[in-house]
Amino acid sequence: MPFLILYLMSLYTVAVVGRPNVGKSTLFNRLIGERKAIVDDVSGVTRDRQYGESEWNGKHFHVIDTGGYVANGDDVFEKEIRQQVEIAIREASVILFVVDVTSGVMGLDEEFASLLHRSRKPVILVVNKVDNSRRQIDGVEFYSLGFEHVHFISSLSGSGTGDLLDAVTSHMTEPTDELITELPKIAIVGQPNAGKSSILNALVGEERNIVSEIPGTTRDSIHTHYNLYGKDFILIDTAGLRKKRAEKEDIEFYSTIRAVKAIEEADVCMLMVDATKGLTSQDVNIFSLATRKGKGIIILMNKWDLVEKETMTSKKLEEEIKKKIAPFTDVPILFISATEKVRIHKAIEETLAIFDRRQNRIATSKLNDIMLKEILNYPAPMYRGNTVTIKFISQLPVVVPSFTFFCNHPDEVKDPYKNFLENKLRAHFNFSGVPIRLFFRQK
Repeated sequence: MPFLILYLMSLYTVAVVGRPNVGKSTLFNRLIGERKAIVDDVSGVTRDRQYGESEWNGKHFHVIDTGGYVANGDDVFEKEIRQQVEIAIREASVILFVVDVTSGVMGLDEEFASLLHRSRKPVILVVNKVDNSRRQIDGVEFYSLGFEHVHFISSLSGSGTGDLLDAVTSHMTEPTDELITELPKIAIVGQPNAGKSSILNALVGEERNIVSEIPGTTRDSIHTHYNLYGKDFILIDTAGLRKKRAEKEDIEFYSTIRAVKAIEEADVCMLMVDATKGLTSQDVNIFSLATRKGKGIIILMNKWDLVEKETMTSKKLEEEIKKKIAPFTDVPILFISATEKVRIHKAIEETLAIFDRRQNRIATSKLNDIMLKEILNYPAPMYRGNTVTIKFISQLPVVVPSFTFFCNHPDEVKDPYKNFLENKLRAHFNFSGVPIRLFFRQK
């Protein structure tokens, strides 16, 4: 039997909560450094859930913006928001409870405070809109809510947010489990009901996850240490990623967050696709997300045993897939059946090969010997009558394979020629399934 250990994800999540119209979305935008949430003076604007990424003091974490909490509202949206907030509180590592100094302590603030005290989660009370000394004095009344950690800020101007982030990150410790950080981490991703849990169960030989025809059965990310047949790695099974308009249950949004976290944590992603449906636009979105983050990727067309071969051959389907994922088409595509255990071990072998290729480091002398000859045979187009000359190439010491081309006019190397250089790198050094990045600098 394989040696199995289950792990909870060790990534941190910060939830921004509070009653309507206290400035939660403005604070959310401030924390993630971009205008992602809709900001409006009309209460209740945030009905959908927003999440983003932030980094402070070298620590990376996710931030969730929630809708305004109303304790006993009858409006259908208020009920949904209330459920979303309660889930956010359960899921969060740290909670930012936002109140408005201009309105003082209100009944909804007190009700919310009571809910947070019962949660036993780390809570930081954030008194917002404190942009002068008078409001600082007015904010003292919020100590009556009974929270030890209180910060006075103005999310609009950014005043006090640095100290707030110091307090947030003080609750975060670095993961200490060396096993997870050293072994290859493979995330099984895809839409609900594509067969993610089935392939995990087939690999480990047990019903480790519940397998159901109901989409969205897996709502948490589960880490399984696989050690069998000379293979040693961490498998991460995730909740299915689905389009937002299809997220009928509040908990599915947080499952999506966990799936995105799993992609970020992984070295290689196994994209499970239902072969009976083909590669959909949502599958392409998941593919694009993984490649944008520089993760290795393999596409597994699952349920191939259910496809009528008279109407669709693997070659024809592969051609259609590559058209949809262009321009990054140097990706292994395997046709498998998780339930019938067809080619699943081949899938693992190829996935681990992608992991190895992602670690590939090319000697500078070899890189220049090969690539400069290709450039000499097919030079870059001229710029205003001047030759664009690439003189030297080096690989950067980063996780995602990245190459710097030093030349006299770096801004004039256009996409078609960049694609040519990438294709030659792939042809000579085998980066199949691995995104690579090209940079152009003036020497």
